[in-house]
Amino acid sequence: MIDTTLDPGAIAVAAAQLRGAHDTGRAIAPLRDTWPDAGIADAYAIQAVNSARWQTEGRVRVGAKIGLTAKAVQRQFGVDQPDFGLLFADMAVADGGAVATADLLQPRVEAEIAFVLARSPDITRLTTAELIGSIEWVMPAIEIVDSRIADWKIGIFDTVADNASSGLFVLGSEVRRVHQVDFRMCGMVLERNGDPVSFGAGAACLGNPLHALGWLARTMAANGAPLIAGDVILSGALGPMIAVTAGDRFETRIEGLGSVRVNFT
Repeated sequence: MIDTTLDPGAIAVAAAQLRGAHDTGRAIAPLRDTWPDAGIADAYAIQAVNSARWQTEGRVRVGAKIGLTAKAVQRQFGVDQPDFGLLFADMAVADGGAVATADLLQPRVEAEIAFVLARSPDITRLTTAELIGSIEWVMPAIEIVDSRIADWKIGIFDTVADNASSGLFVLGSEVRRVHQVDFRMCGMVLERNGDPVSFGAGAACLGNPLHALGWLARTMAANGAPLIAGDVILSGALGPMIAVTAGDRFETRIEGLGSVRVNFT
């Protein structure tokens, strides 16, 4: 990471604003309005402050999520790389479980491929073979993204600072081995109340979800927090994200992986 532009005091203030929105359920104005000259390094510094605070308070880190994996979304935010946020145990929802919309601010859902790591990838020899060898299980997932920024008026600084706009996640109860899945060509359909609303394929995620995993492994190792055995990795959206309202039932099916479901009450 490059050096930050903001001083530690400003980083602490921004982090506190996001924590307040998280705790109270009241969204805040875009952070970039207050700190227009801040960059991605500042955003990750803000994210790190809150991640450390939450873990001190007892939240348990269980993995990481990758965002901005679609080229169209990267162009929208004016960046040329993905971003990441941390996953915590209290963000997990059981397959077919219910989520109260009142517990979130402005939820949306995305269909993704999730990995569970057997070991930490060796960054010095990060070939496709090494990535494949580091994966224990593969499964379909629904990420419930959320934003503490009012009306989703986010820029890259806002979303990175806000733990990559994380909310909750649902892992499918069926698991596969790596050799059972064509990561690039597997098709995806996401249904809302039985109606297809989002389509995609593995190629939409940086060309291949394994590429996203490789990026994450390098980036987190460079930041002194390498991926470890047992980590859950959400590799990025395979299609457009869809807004949620109370009463919605979502199911996503990914070719070769099976399905995963979640209900909103």
